[in-house]
Amino acid sequence: MNRPVGIFDSGVGGISIALGVRKILPSEDLLYVADQEFSPYGSKSNTIVEARAEIITTFLSQQGCKAIVVACNTATVNSINRLRTMCSIPIVGVEPGIKPAALQSNTGIIGVLATEKTLSSESFQALRSQFSAAVNIEIQACPRFVELVEKNNLNSVETLKIAEDYVLPLIAKGADHIVLGCTHYSFLTPVIEQIVGDKATIIDTAIPVSLELKRQLSRRDLLNPQDRQGLTKFWSSKASEQASEKISQLWGNKVVVADLNLHKDKTVSKSNHISLKQRDC
Repeated sequence: MNRPVGIFDSGVGGISIALGVRKILPSEDLLYVADQEFSPYGSKSNTIVEARAEIITTFLSQQGCKAIVVACNTATVNSINRLRTMCSIPIVGVEPGIKPAALQSNTGIIGVLATEKTLSSESFQALRSQFSAAVNIEIQACPRFVELVEKNNLNSVETLKIAEDYVLPLIAKGADHIVLGCTHYSFLTPVIEQIVGDKATIIDTAIPVSLELKRQLSRRDLLNPQDRQGLTKFWSSKASEQASEKISQLWGNKVVVADLNLHKDKTVSKSNHISLKQRDC
């Protein structure tokens, strides 16, 4: 079925998921929304995060999306149940890869890097409890990581020092797997690898999420049968020339990021002047 897949995040972190989807499902058209006006979600209230997720999901549904990926751990834990009651199309979320880390750990200790909001959520605590009998799960909130990625500050001395402050305590506790619990953190993988060396394996979620999306689409006979390169369109609730440059660098190709005015009563895309009232999917 030649309808697009919607992907959204508070900012550019979800591009790591979009890159995974592009790799696994190269024929699919993708619509990506970066809610940069409200970034980062990790510092916002649950009410705000859920409201933003609902508005963006409504917009993507109105664009004809056949599935939506909530490419943000914080938005997933705060809103995915509500989004699934809103929509009949598949809604795929992300969660920290604790299961593969627990199954592969030799020391019986794993570390999780995530936002404070993700770590304190009921869904994370439930996930943690599933494996706490098998492994010791050490957690580390990383309040500065999202800011570094949003500013495309990925390889500086400052970034290395901040990453060391977050990661080295987990290594000192014996963690042999480091779980990236936020999609932004994927872009810091080279720095984290530099710190952990051969002491730990890094667990990311982009490919598992992309495979789950493929499974959901295949089960519903929604995969695009056409053998061609899919198109990708980008929006931001705080679009600027700088935003386009940052997203282009992370995406690996020059892209244009359209401005999207996201609020509860009306959503307006300046790229095509479509006015859309919020409604259920």
